[in-house]
Amino acid sequence: MKSRKEMNPEFTWDFTHIYADNKAWEAALAEADKIADTIPALKGTLGESAESLKNAMDLLAKANQAAELPYIYAMLYKSADNGDNEAQEMEAKAMTLLVKLGTVCSFIEPEILAIPEETLKQYMEYEGLATYRHMLEDISRGRAHVLDEKSEMLLAKMGDITRVPDDCFTMFSNVDMELPCITDEKGEKVQLTNGNMGVYRESKDRRVREETFEGYFGTYKKYVNTVAAMYAGSVKTDNYFADVRGYESACHKALFGGNIPVSVYDSLIEAVHGALPTMKRYINLRKETLGLESIDMFDLYTPMVEDVDYTVTYDQAKDMVKKALLPLGERYQELLEKAYSEHWMDVYENKGKRSGAFSCGVYGVHPYVLLNYTDSLDDAFTMAHELGHAMHSYLSSEKQDYVNHDYRIMVAEVASTVNEVLLTMYLLKNETDKKRKAYILNHFLEGFRTTVFRQTLFAEFERKAHDMAQAGIPLTPKALCEIYHGLISLYYEGAGINDIMQYEWAYIPHFYTAYYVYQYATGFSSAVAIARNILETGDASGYLEFLTTGGSDYPLNELKIAGIDLTKPEAVSSAMKVFDDTVTELKELLSEI
Repeated sequence: MKSRKEMNPEFTWDFTHIYADNKAWEAALAEADKIADTIPALKGTLGESAESLKNAMDLLAKANQAAELPYIYAMLYKSADNGDNEAQEMEAKAMTLLVKLGTVCSFIEPEILAIPEETLKQYMEYEGLATYRHMLEDISRGRAHVLDEKSEMLLAKMGDITRVPDDCFTMFSNVDMELPCITDEKGEKVQLTNGNMGVYRESKDRRVREETFEGYFGTYKKYVNTVAAMYAGSVKTDNYFADVRGYESACHKALFGGNIPVSVYDSLIEAVHGALPTMKRYINLRKETLGLESIDMFDLYTPMVEDVDYTVTYDQAKDMVKKALLPLGERYQELLEKAYSEHWMDVYENKGKRSGAFSCGVYGVHPYVLLNYTDSLDDAFTMAHELGHAMHSYLSSEKQDYVNHDYRIMVAEVASTVNEVLLTMYLLKNETDKKRKAYILNHFLEGFRTTVFRQTLFAEFERKAHDMAQAGIPLTPKALCEIYHGLISLYYEGAGINDIMQYEWAYIPHFYTAYYVYQYATGFSSAVAIARNILETGDASGYLEFLTTGGSDYPLNELKIAGIDLTKPEAVSSAMKVFDDTVTELKELLSEI
């Protein structure tokens, strides 16, 4: 595998859009540190008047923006090569500054909450505080969970410590852990990597698929005691902060930030459980189509339609994505071209590069998208997905000021998945070959399986693990594997659950950001409804307005602008109906081939 230095700059990020060089980064970090040093002088002034509160909020916003940019730069730099010592040091320095800022700002919320509620409401009528109105209302909403000044300072000083489980897992899984070689379809030995594992699990050769699963998850089995200790540390941290702040649970705390009722989380799980008979029907269809006497978990990723070559190069994907997203209008098309030409995307895998994919918004610059592109249809969908995040970030940053630009996690997966659904509908509409159309339908169904069912399974796993720890039950490797085995047996009834699958939980990086993954499922369900409405009506105006809202309102309110109400069961249940209809459509099409 190539080192970072050997990569073609045409397909890598251009960091000069943020800072000219690392020397400029050092200067920005030093300046941000100086601004942080001015924060303590605000102490005792916030409640004096509306003008005093505005001055404090202005300085706080300036300090946060100044400290965030150096961190993002360092984080991106390190993501491109986790083994780069300079990048590791830069990220550590930037994180130290963020922890310092959190510490010196620890008096802010308690001091705002010391302002009588009625007085604070009067202050918020002051025009100068208009920018901060939603933020102040949100702080006031959390009055019961903010501690005294000393306690807040102690918790803020723990900021760096709370990252340890995630940092350990990232370094272990991306740098230190050595995956085995497998024998590919041609009989040649190849090194398994985080990037190519997804390719080999789709292999037409069942032996290769099984060997990939055994080799990949077998490595996590080998180190399961270490990984379980990392994850248990993460769960205990989540539960600790929920407990000391007076939340009912870590789930309650995680959802409270977005003003999301826990009932939304529970109703998602209930709705997906109700659709498990359709999942069983899909698994049986897959077994029949593949001609298998029995179907195992490692058979769930390979395309059901044989002899379909769906290689999609990076250049082809760029063109395909633009055409699929034409319903979103001319401005969206211009921004896609901007993303392509200005190096928003880091395309191919290199040694030490972070696995998977992500989009990172950079206020005042542009988003940065990480890919590990391998010329598959999945990669084209991943690119469309991450560009959805990117456009959401760009349009929100363009419309909102810094304070309100950053959208919450609850809506984060909607824009990305709308792009995936529109790409699916575009391909289905323009495909005349029945085999390729069946391949696309299969891919759409896999979107449901992996984004709605699989992520909801993960959400249940997180809930059960946190509840166990909260009840004082140790999160041993055996206990975690038993939870996971029980869930995959429930969700994938009809498939053989081979022993190695109970270790799959150990490789999921999202578990270190608790209660995040359920939003992939709600996001996908919402996106199906939004995309279908855009295609049926030709009107994307409500959706495009939603993309500009950033964090200016609560997620459930923002989604209503796009026509989605997640407090009602229809959003998820209607998506499950689409899943059921698509299984039927694929079955009928396969009978014709």
